[in-house]
Amino acid sequence: MLRPLIFSLPFLALPTLFSTFAVADMSHTVEPVTLTEWKAVFGKVETRDLVPARTRIGGTLVEVLVAEGDHVREGQRLGSVNDEKLALRLTAVDATLVSLNAQLSNAEAELKRGESLVERGVATAQRLDALRTQVDVIKGQIAATKAERSVIEQQGVEGAVLAPIAGRVLNVPLTKGAVVMPGEAVAMIGGGGVFLRLAVPERHAGFLTEGAEILIGGDGDTQTGRLAKLYPQIENGRVIADVDVPNMDARFVNARVLVRLPVGQSEGLVVPEEAVVTRMGLDFVTVKGDGPETVERTIVVGEPHLVGGARMVEVLTGLSSGDVVVDPIQPMKGAGHE
Repeated sequence: MLRPLIFSLPFLALPTLFSTFAVADMSHTVEPVTLTEWKAVFGKVETRDLVPARTRIGGTLVEVLVAEGDHVREGQRLGSVNDEKLALRLTAVDATLVSLNAQLSNAEAELKRGESLVERGVATAQRLDALRTQVDVIKGQIAATKAERSVIEQQGVEGAVLAPIAGRVLNVPLTKGAVVMPGEAVAMIGGGGVFLRLAVPERHAGFLTEGAEILIGGDGDTQTGRLAKLYPQIENGRVIADVDVPNMDARFVNARVLVRLPVGQSEGLVVPEEAVVTRMGLDFVTVKGDGPETVERTIVVGEPHLVGGARMVEVLTGLSSGDVVVDPIQPMKGAGHE
């Protein structure tokens, strides 16, 4: 009767032994670490280039070929402006050219007669010079009129509204039939990629550095970006900054995105998130004692942090440097079976 009992004693101690090893494997020594303080702000998705497609002449907008959201290439025709006065001016210029050509024919004929009279000694050389000057003046008037006609024709060509850059149409403020002046925007084009633009309170300006890592999004879906540029001019008590984010969703421009900026550093005590147990509104951690036994302590937790790639939570009170926090599940199994 005694032999089976004696042989069974070592096996009764195995759960306690295994529980002690599990506690040691899952332990975390609490030590002060440097924590980054994050400031949550909202950034806006903006395009790098925002250029309006403007009219080059005044007149009536006879067609609009794009709408919001369309992708356009550089130089693409977006609409047309028609000025009916250009056709009337061309008609007047053409009539002037006909008149000047008739005058030139008459002046050239007078010049030929004058040269014949000079050869026979009937007319003077002064009269001949006057006729030559008259021909040259009319030729100059014809050249100026032709240049004016070219200007009018070019104005007609410039009635086409062209895309200044390749990108997407963000806004079309005018409609067909609108009367426009030279320089009015027919469409707003955004291109060159997108970035996040931030307006950070100026009290945090000293902590911002170009190239710093930025957290984009909430706790559930977070990605990183890079602080690309800080603008030197402060506007309304805020520092303007641009953040480069790879693979940013560019479907909606001016969309607000949650951004967390590093604005300082401090020292604190942290424990793994899985080591914290919440019951009845209180947070507990399991701390290893002097022996194999463990005890639970009530703590006050702060903000979560990412330390060395692991998700940790800051402990404000309840722990001291050097405490060994263990997995709250493993020690509880072995502590009651000793």
